[in-house]
Order: sequence, then C-alpha cells, then structure tokens
Amino acid sequence: MPMSVSDRVAHLAFDPGIKPADGGLPGLDVLKDVVSSINLFGIVAVVGALAVSLGVWAWGHHSGGHQAESNGKKGALVSAGAALGLGAANGVVEFFSNLGTQVN
Repeated sequence: MPMSVSDRVAHLAFDPGIKPADGGLPGLDVLKDVVSSINLFGIVAVVGALAVSLGVWAWGHHSGGHQAESNGKKGALVSAGAALGLGAANGVVEFFSNLGTQVN
C-alpha cells in the first residue's frame, strides 16, 4: 500500500536523510585552508598576547603597581583560555558532531 502524504511528511520530520558529505561543494579545500590559516593566526596572536600579559604582570609586580599586576594575571589567564579553545576547536566540534549523530 502506498504511503499517504501525511505519512511521508511525518517520516521526513524524523529522518530527513541528510548527512555531511566530504567533497560535496567546489572550493571546500580552499575553505579548509582559510579556516586553518585563521586558526593559526589566532594562535600566533595568543602567543603575543600572552607575552605582553606576562610582561605586564612582571612589571606590575616589581614596580608595586597592583593594578598592572592584576591586569597581567587576567591577561595571562585569558590568553591561556584562548589557546586552549583554539587548540581544541577541531576536537570539540568533532565531539559534538559525533554526539549529534546519536540523537534519534
């Protein structure tokens, strides 16, 4: 017996049959290179921010500038968090993408 229109719509609502396909669009390799370059740029910027923050922290400590010392500490923590996020970005996206495929 053929499926009615409402049965087809209900079936599509539960399983649209769409899955990520590698190589489905032209320029995908270029997009991957651009995103990788942006990630690398971010990591290099974080190294610079960390160096400046550590310098401010040391300067504030040795000069008695408690505000500068506090800002240097905050900058170092933010830089470390940003480095963690940039380094883990691919793994985090992959984890949640795999987790999403398990949803029924």
